[in-house]
Amino acid sequence: MLLCTACLVGLQLLISCCWAFACHSTKPSPDFTLPGDYLLAGLFPLHSGCLQVRHRPEVTLCDRPGSFNEHGYHLFQAMRLGVEEINNSTALLPNVTLGYQLYDVCSDSANVYATLRVLSLPGPRHIELQGDLLHYSPKVLAVIGPDTTNRAATTAALLSPFLMPLISYGASSETLSVKRQYPSFLRTIPNDKYQVETMVLLLQRFGWTWISLVGSSGDYGQLGVQALEKQATDQGICIAFKDIVPFSAQVGDERMQRLMRHLAQATATVVVVFSNRPLARVFFESVVLANLTGKVWVASEAWALSRHITGVPGIQRIGMVLGVAIQKRTVPGLKAFEEAYARADKGAPRPCHKSSCCSSNQVCRECEAFTAHTMPKLKGFSMSSAYNAYQAVYAVAHGLHQLLGCASGVCSRGRVYPWQLLEQIHKVNFLLHEDTVMFNDNGDPLSSYNIIAWDWSGPKWTFTVLGSSTWYPVQLDINETKIQWHGKDNQVPNSVCSSDCLEGHQRVVTGFHHCCFECVPCGAGTFLNKSDLYRCQPCGKEEWAPEGSQTCFPRTVVFLACQEHTSWVLLAANTLLLLLLLGTAGLFAWHLDTPVVRSAGGRLCFLMLGSLAAGSSSLYGFFGEPTRPACLLRQALFALGFTIFLSCLTVRSFQLIIIFKFSTKAPTFYHAWVQNHGAGLFVMIISASQLLICLTWLVVWTPLPTREYQRFPHLVMLECTEANSLGFILAFVYNGLLSISAFACSYLGKDLPENYNEAKCVTFSLLFNFMSWIAFFTTASIYDGKYLPAVNMLAGLSSLSSGFGGYFLPKCYVILCRPDLNSTEHFQASIQDYTRHRGST
Repeated sequence: MLLCTACLVGLQLLISCCWAFACHSTKPSPDFTLPGDYLLAGLFPLHSGCLQVRHRPEVTLCDRPGSFNEHGYHLFQAMRLGVEEINNSTALLPNVTLGYQLYDVCSDSANVYATLRVLSLPGPRHIELQGDLLHYSPKVLAVIGPDTTNRAATTAALLSPFLMPLISYGASSETLSVKRQYPSFLRTIPNDKYQVETMVLLLQRFGWTWISLVGSSGDYGQLGVQALEKQATDQGICIAFKDIVPFSAQVGDERMQRLMRHLAQATATVVVVFSNRPLARVFFESVVLANLTGKVWVASEAWALSRHITGVPGIQRIGMVLGVAIQKRTVPGLKAFEEAYARADKGAPRPCHKSSCCSSNQVCRECEAFTAHTMPKLKGFSMSSAYNAYQAVYAVAHGLHQLLGCASGVCSRGRVYPWQLLEQIHKVNFLLHEDTVMFNDNGDPLSSYNIIAWDWSGPKWTFTVLGSSTWYPVQLDINETKIQWHGKDNQVPNSVCSSDCLEGHQRVVTGFHHCCFECVPCGAGTFLNKSDLYRCQPCGKEEWAPEGSQTCFPRTVVFLACQEHTSWVLLAANTLLLLLLLGTAGLFAWHLDTPVVRSAGGRLCFLMLGSLAAGSSSLYGFFGEPTRPACLLRQALFALGFTIFLSCLTVRSFQLIIIFKFSTKAPTFYHAWVQNHGAGLFVMIISASQLLICLTWLVVWTPLPTREYQRFPHLVMLECTEANSLGFILAFVYNGLLSISAFACSYLGKDLPENYNEAKCVTFSLLFNFMSWIAFFTTASIYDGKYLPAVNMLAGLSSLSSGFGGYFLPKCYVILCRPDLNSTEHFQASIQDYTRHRGST
């Protein structure tokens, strides 16, 4: 508060001194003042300021020749019309009249002077800062204006300690909505926050992600550029080039030439120009001078519909202009009001007493000299802006209407403090020519924008309304069929740093901007999520994706199913083998006392057949989805069953060798073998050893069902884990050594009697067994797919079949087809021939 007080005192002293020495000589025009019960102040730019660099503070004199501002004039008349309508109304503020004090704010100094005059107390014309500000009662209750953000910020800061309502018709900067800094500020023009959001949505609508951004010096342009850059960047739009047109810019100067060179060098087709009208004209005159064409220019509302800009010679050649504009509104009767003002007899313009300029900012000599032919034309842009000033007057009137209790039909004419009126203005909600007038908590109106395009197709400039934006949230509604693009085939111009990648290709940034990138396909097992185009995402464990994919696919779960043709063949073969084993066991049991069965091992044959049947039964575990019991039993049961068969085969061959070759040569060993049941003991030891290996395997390297993901990218292999365990290798190696022993014993008995000579068949079956497993491991080394369990089962089935075929089938043939060979006499004759043959040798 002390700082604010010091600023107020300093400004007051400065302006007071200036006014005392330069401003007292000209009386205000009667058009600028109107007496009334309650006064409003209006701040309007009736004249343009001096666009020149100053080296010391100076007071700008407004009413200079050639500086008249037609746009500000229409705003000025809109407020006068609004007050006149309200005073003539019997419904709004009955028995109460509004007065006004209007000021020409052509410059910052004129704006400060007008603000201090508004705050001055009646009579002494000074500002009292020492008393209670809540009971401060200046002549004016509320202020309409000023036009620009810079001036509105100054005025709002000066009025805030007094909580005097300030309703601007043209200041749109977002910073003015901060109530902590500007508690008494309201406006009838939309907040730049929504303008920026509308612009960003417009850029997104047409896919423009690579743009240039130009603003004007001052709060409006610089803050707008700052907000636009932030929101655009957040939405994935990159700024190729950014610059500010300085306040002192002149067409053709070095600064503007450099700006034009940078714009020409930038590859962005779209240029967003967030500028006030004076500097926008300087900018586009420079654009025309530099012959910068073929671009799309996006206009902010300050110049989108301004004749001041469309009047630049040659501007129709610069390309396509899209813009954000205040929705077109009309002040009923404003044109007729201005015409009546021009026809009125205002007397001859008074001469200036100081040099060639009138010093007061409540004088407009050119306004006084208007006739019906010289009156400024009221165009659409000025009409919409004038409506905002007109609306502000009515907002104050409705607030005062509620404060004075006029709803009863009679207003109470009591003292009104500015802060009381401020509270009521925040609450207003009324219809003005079918438009709802109300303010949100930040003092912003609930209005929206039009999206327009310049049209040079006719003899004169005009514009087309393409759609509108609504809020909140901000949304665009655009009829794209109305747009006539300046390119070939009426195609939307392209403004991107890098073209979009193909599906499944990630963007790899190649510079400082994320919009400039190279396209690299996503690797296998990854995909490109549309929410993040710069990084390939890995697929889930149960999913897969080929190279360059934008989605993942479910993996196919595979195992050796029972329904497949291969499975049917193997199942049938294994079932046939099992039936043959059972049939052979029955046949041997029926012919148990015959020489063929006794020579094959007698009751030992049933153990051999049972072990083969156990191995055959284990093969069923290779079909269907692997389960824990199947994984535990299928390989271990097969290994143990085949071990028992091989041990019986080995001991049977070894026992025949002992009987025929070593019974006479080593009778002690023979008798010890027979008396101690050597054959049974051998089978038991060999089988027990394999059983121990299998149990260790099942405990230490437990085979379990598993889902294998690494082998094939698109498959999930359901299998057991035994193939990569040490227990499986030990069991297999054990059976391999036992097979070699059986082969050796069978080979040693190759010269035994014919009925006991099994070397050929057993040798063949063991060789076939070796070949089956060699084929299996060879296949497993080069193929690791779905049918590997089938290959494993085929190797096991071959081993069992070769063992059964090499040992039992010849004996079954003799029993069934050659009963003459299944006699004691035949076996005795065979033994006698063997004895004679050995004796002779």
